Parts: sequence; C-alpha cells; structure tokens
Amino acid sequence: MSPFMTRACLFAFLVSTACAADPLWDSIAPIFTPPAEFAEQKGDYRSPLIFQDGHQVKTASEWPARRAEILQQWHVIMGEWPPLLEKPQLEVIETTPRENFTQHKIRLQIAAEQTGDGYLLIPEGQGPFPAVFVPFYDPETSIGLSEKPFRDFAYQLTKRGFVTLSIGSPGGDARLPVLTPGTKCQPLSYLGYVSANAWTALSQRPEVDSKCIGIMGHSYGGKWSMFGACLWEKYACGVWSDPGIVFDETRQSINYQEPWYLGFDPAYTRPRGLVRADSPRTGAYKTLIDRGHDLVEFQALMAPRPFLVSGGAEDPPKRWVPLNHLIDLNSLLGQKHGVAMTNRPDHSPNEESNEAVYRFLEWALRKQK
Repeated sequence: MSPFMTRACLFAFLVSTACAADPLWDSIAPIFTPPAEFAEQKGDYRSPLIFQDGHQVKTASEWPARRAEILQQWHVIMGEWPPLLEKPQLEVIETTPRENFTQHKIRLQIAAEQTGDGYLLIPEGQGPFPAVFVPFYDPETSIGLSEKPFRDFAYQLTKRGFVTLSIGSPGGDARLPVLTPGTKCQPLSYLGYVSANAWTALSQRPEVDSKCIGIMGHSYGGKWSMFGACLWEKYACGVWSDPGIVFDETRQSINYQEPWYLGFDPAYTRPRGLVRADSPRTGAYKTLIDRGHDLVEFQALMAPRPFLVSGGAEDPPKRWVPLNHLIDLNSLLGQKHGVAMTNRPDHSPNEESNEAVYRFLEWALRKQK
C-alpha cells in the first residue's frame, strides 16, 4: 500500500492492522517506501556520500570519516556551541496528577546562565520508560493546555507510556531568541545545543531509559527537532513535522534565511520574508548556499538512526527525491528502515498523521531496543 493514500484511507489502514500478527510494524511499514513516482529519483542534490574532495564513500567503514567532515563543516559555518552541561539542573516547581500520569511544572537549565520553564510528564507504572523531548513555541501547547488542535504531542505520548519533556523558545519569543551570553552560533544551531542539554537532563532521570530517548516537533519545533537530532547523535530517533526538509526559497515558511534560524548577522538584519534583492541572504545561511551545502547532507548525520518526516504543505511527496539519497546511505550502513515519510495536504497536523507519528515512536523507541 502506498504511503501517499488519502487521509481517510491512511487512518482506515492504521486501524485495520490492529489484528495483524505485528500490528505496530504492519501499520507503519508502508511509510518507509517511496511511491513508484519518486522511487530512485535523486534530483540535483549532491550525495552526502561524496567527500568534500570529491571521492566517494563506498563502504560502511568509510562513513564515520565523512560524517565527521559534515559535522565539522556545519559547526564551523554555524558557529561553535557553548560548553555542554554535564548535569543540567531540573527544578520541579509544581506537581499535579493528571489522568494516568503525573505532570511536573519544571525549570530546566538549558545553558550555563540560562533556564527555561516547561513540563515533565511521567506515566504511571514501573520504569524506566522511553522518553521524548518535545520543543515548541510554548510548552503548554505540547502538553494539551492550549486550544491548538493536534499539537499536544507530549500529552498524547505520555498517555501511551512515554516520559516527555516540553519547553518553549529560549527567552519566550521564537523570532527574538535569547541566547546565553557569549554564544557564537546561529540561533537554530543554539536550539540544537539546547536539545543536547535536554537529552542529558532526561538521561539522568531515574524514570527514563537513556538508550531510548527521541525528539519530535512541528513547524518551528520541527526545525528545532531536526537540528537537535542531527547535531546530537545520542537521540535514538527523530520526528520532524513539516519543517521544510530542503532549502526552498520559493516557500514563505521554509525560512532558514531568517535571523532567528540561520541568517543571523550581527552587522545587518535583513528584512523578513523571501530572499530578494532588498532582502538578501545573510549569516551562515548565505555561506551554506554559496558553498553548495544543503539539508540532505545535514540530515545524513542521522544515519543509521531512524527518522520520520511528517510532511504537510512544506514537505509534500516530492521530498522523497532528496530522501532517496539518505535511503542509499542507510542501506550502505545496513539500516533498511531508517527513512520514513507520511504526507497530508495541510501544514497543520491531523489525527491520521499524528497516529503514524505515535506508532513510529513506539516502534523506534520500544520495538527496536
């Protein structure tokens, strides 16, 4: 069955597999296969298997060197991270029983001189449990305390038996991010740094299985999750809901050029919006484009850890073309199920797309142990 079925058909398929021999795997297996229309297509994207000097990775043993090269190049262009926290402080401010879990309002140390408020949700039962870090504009949406539909990922996951940690934008405003003093990296890379410290905080909780921690988010949270997962290898898997998985300057919402993502320039703030003559590329984004780097190369840092693109308006089925490069990479590394994608017509998540997300995380963080 094609993973690009209608919403109603996808939901019916997920439900209909409940009585199969392995209902969890059977319900998600189709999302790892591109439709025939896009199978084997590679487009104009440069293969992440090609070293900067032009020679190609031909064996799995050669991949770590290429991966190190990619990671080093991106860190150099985006800027060096502040020192990572060895033991991030997590202060419980308030504890509230909710349904089949406990909700802790917390204050998390996200950098040496910075904290962020959020929530730690812990299910009933005997741990340790798998866990998921769920970043978004605000943590209340993630735990189901807002009016935004189908964005309550942490709430839904905790009801399914996951520990979840939710925080919001550093400083409270995604477009005016507050970075710890002395930070040299781009804001989106800084979100990756925050994700690394969030992983460490979760891994040190007695309720959490440190080998089974994932990261997921939608839109802005999708970009945050993608950079967190790719830049911090200890995340076991990632889910990115319609972040825009390619650089595409024709799409208003695929806006990596903005100063709160990769376009920060201390000497010049570009006018917001699409790249144009009076609003040029700036910061690390300009350097990445000028030097021929792309997000396919960056996403290769995930391999062989599995990830799911929960695609919407910004990540339609044609995004399988760049993802095919990552399928090749995972195949070289012996990972048959490393790259998955579902699609919906709208940017907003819906019941069917979220069900696929939750089942993917069940598989990636429980079944693959």
